[in-house]
Amino acid sequence: MRAAPRLRALQRHLGSSEGRGMEPTSSPLTTHVLDTASGLPAQGLCLCLSRFEDHVRQWTELRKSYTDSDGRCPGLLPPGPMKAGTYKLSFDTEGYWKKRGQESFYPYVEVVFTITDETHRFHVPLLLSPWSYTTYRGS
Repeated sequence: MRAAPRLRALQRHLGSSEGRGMEPTSSPLTTHVLDTASGLPAQGLCLCLSRFEDHVRQWTELRKSYTDSDGRCPGLLPPGPMKAGTYKLSFDTEGYWKKRGQESFYPYVEVVFTITDETHRFHVPLLLSPWSYTTYRGS
């Protein structure tokens, strides 16, 4: 029966009261990737966090990391407020699907977002399949 693990993974991802919610973290930015084709967390997906530097008009990579067994990437930024500005999370979706022997349409997904209130925490989930993706500002 694969439905039960898929349901539990989806409940964890959405923070359902019946599943495990997001663990508290000191990082002001978190992400969580769910492989919607399998209904399980996307473990081992490479991602990069970058910040747009206005004065030089280019992206500066802040951190490169991989999702853990729960599809999360803890500690993207050190504790404390985020600096206001424009950020980008780049997900290597082609590498993820190739490791699984799966063809895919999107070689990478870039989620660009702007931080104006440095005191908030930000959660950027990614729901991923070989042929589509969805993202939103989580809580």
